[in-house]
Amino acid sequence: MSWCGCKGKEEQSGMRARDSRSAARKKKAARPREAKMQQSGARSGKPESAAKERGSRKEVRRTFKMLREVWLNIGVEKIDTHEGVMIKALLDSGATGMFMDRQTAARHGFKLQKLERPLVVRNINGTNNSRGAITYQVECNVFYKGHMERMRMDVCDLEKTEVILGMP
Repeated sequence: MSWCGCKGKEEQSGMRARDSRSAARKKKAARPREAKMQQSGARSGKPESAAKERGSRKEVRRTFKMLREVWLNIGVEKIDTHEGVMIKALLDSGATGMFMDRQTAARHGFKLQKLERPLVVRNINGTNNSRGAITYQVECNVFYKGHMERMRMDVCDLEKTEVILGMP
């Protein structure tokens, strides 16, 4: 490069050669995928496993893979004793409420309040959940970064997750 920032002819030709080599590599990397799509007969441009033909209709299956999980360390305070515990919570904008794991509530001694009517839990495919309906809730204060909110969390079996914070 010259002192004014201009490129000489030899530098420009070297730049063009590098650009053409990287373009050729990208084109070569794309070829196996295109060949796989042509072999599978998928006209939609989707990989082999994504499109299947059944009779006269085409079936497309998609799987949901969470790209990013957001976990928060929150403080949860019991209303009756004002005793607080730190709990790891999953922030889930797709959840329809606030949930606490049954074992977490028992381990920390939260006071369970029986619901007047049980809440039926449905899976994403519309079937009833095998763990049964939600019959209890917990009222507590939740603290996060200087903010406090009183919440009612439905108590259910969450297995590995202690608390799920959804959209109330």
